[in-house]
Amino acid sequence: MVLARKYRPHSFEAMVGQGHVVQALSNALTQQRLHHAYLFTGTRGVGKTTVSRILAKSLNCVGLDGRGGITARPCGQCQPCCDIDSGRFVDYVELDAASNRGVDEISQLLDQSVYKPVVGRFKVYMIDEVHMLTNHAFNAMLKTLEEPPDYLKFVLATTDPQKVPVTVLSRCLQFNLRPMAMQTVQDHLQQVMASEAISAEPGALSLLARAARGSMRDALSLTDQAIAFGGGALLEVNVRLMLGAVDRQHIQKIIESVSASDGAGLVAAVDTLRELGLSASGTLEELATALQRMAVIQAVPQAVDGSDPDAALWQSLAALLAPDETQLFYSLALQGRAELALAPDEYSGLLMLLLRLLAFKPTQAVQHVGDRAPPSPKAEGSGAANRLAPELTVQKAAKAVAARPIAQPVAPKLVSAPVPKVSQGIPPWEVLPDQAYEAGNAEPDSPPVEAPSPSLAEPPAPPEQPVVAALPDDPLSARWAQLVAQMAARNSITALVRELAMQAQCLATIEEAGGSRWQLRVERESLRGEMHRERLAQALSQLLEHTAVIELEGGAAVNTPAQRDQATRERRQRAAEDLIQRDPLVISVLAQYPGARIVAGSIRPL
Repeated sequence: MVLARKYRPHSFEAMVGQGHVVQALSNALTQQRLHHAYLFTGTRGVGKTTVSRILAKSLNCVGLDGRGGITARPCGQCQPCCDIDSGRFVDYVELDAASNRGVDEISQLLDQSVYKPVVGRFKVYMIDEVHMLTNHAFNAMLKTLEEPPDYLKFVLATTDPQKVPVTVLSRCLQFNLRPMAMQTVQDHLQQVMASEAISAEPGALSLLARAARGSMRDALSLTDQAIAFGGGALLEVNVRLMLGAVDRQHIQKIIESVSASDGAGLVAAVDTLRELGLSASGTLEELATALQRMAVIQAVPQAVDGSDPDAALWQSLAALLAPDETQLFYSLALQGRAELALAPDEYSGLLMLLLRLLAFKPTQAVQHVGDRAPPSPKAEGSGAANRLAPELTVQKAAKAVAARPIAQPVAPKLVSAPVPKVSQGIPPWEVLPDQAYEAGNAEPDSPPVEAPSPSLAEPPAPPEQPVVAALPDDPLSARWAQLVAQMAARNSITALVRELAMQAQCLATIEEAGGSRWQLRVERESLRGEMHRERLAQALSQLLEHTAVIELEGGAAVNTPAQRDQATRERRQRAAEDLIQRDPLVISVLAQYPGARIVAGSIRPL
């Protein structure tokens, strides 16, 4: 007999992984608080039909002496219990709604409900896959389902409760049977193998439990197949070959290649998978599983299961990636499985995904704090007129405004002033600033230019900017900011470690024999983790070329590199805005066109 049927539970105590359902039904049977209709929902192989049969035995069990009543522990040896287990009990009817879904079949079943049980205490109708019934069939059973006779019990089972009408759901007591945890399935398989006297490796049972995906029936069926494949034994290598699962050494090679930015290693790993015929989707599944375990080790080291034979492997791999990189790669591995079907073939899709891990790996150099990288020569060659001075941004806007026809304002006072030389149809706002405002370039017979009156020429008040409190001139904080900028430029600190350095206030530094000790204050508790502190100390030691020890304390931090960077940016922003507001051409354009204004937030320093 196959394992799934041989080890089907015959009592509530023998059921695995559904304690919440067992407890509710046992208490209801013990207290005689019985409902007339039950609905069991859940995925395949979690025990819906099994619970129904045990419930039918509990309602009809008479005990060994023939005098027993309703019980939560059926004896399993009386005539009703044996007949229900063998499928011969006349008062227990199982109907498959997938093949008997019409109103005629349901009407025929309901016509028999008016007759009392023949041999049992209750008549139990079990309708499997009830969501497959037609609407007319549901309507036909509503009245009987709501007010059945005292001796009639309905048990409905479905894998898709969303398709069951709410009128039926409201008449039933609903229980959701959950998918079983992988460890629960593995423990049960181990007990079954011990009962069958079959040797089984823990790794093989783990693979079978994972492949079952929460279904105990699937796990037992796969175990049957694995026993036949392995010639009476469960070996991990045979189970991997049967399931097409990817060995851990391939996943280890991929993670090590990603951490080392080794593109050639990733290509070689994919070629190996192609030669072995291993599934690309299975590779991504195993990769996501490995990254999930690494993330747990990085975030909650004390939650590591010491009994796991692969715990040492996951800990060694977790040290190769930063926590944010692990989370990013985990997300890419999950999303990449859906893209495999769109690739020319699954192995090229797998290779592109693994190369994407390298592309998104944060390896770009970080700019100095408070500074920006100078533009490349190519960038300087294209559109140079837009980067020579901040005034040209407003000059371009003035040109666009001048192209629209508007009413001429009242002529202001005429003032003679040097103007740029206009030649070959080039408008004055396209002439470079150092040429436009040189008095020597003005023609002797240049006509006077209309200039606004002093009242109109006054620049508007600049928009209010957030005022940053002046930071004290602290040499220790300046030195720490400089060190942070150097570590960021060398790419020795990234992600949360760089954020820790940027948000830290240097309180003191103590020179010691063979090294130094740095006392930092950080306000955010999430940045004061032990792993972040060790990584920052390692980067600082590499920069200073001696052992640096970092001590962290909580509290409000001031004069941090991030605050100094923010203050520098705001000073440059205010200087740029002041330069634009006082520019003569800007003043002239604003005075000539009363509706013109400088858009708030549009001025950016170069």
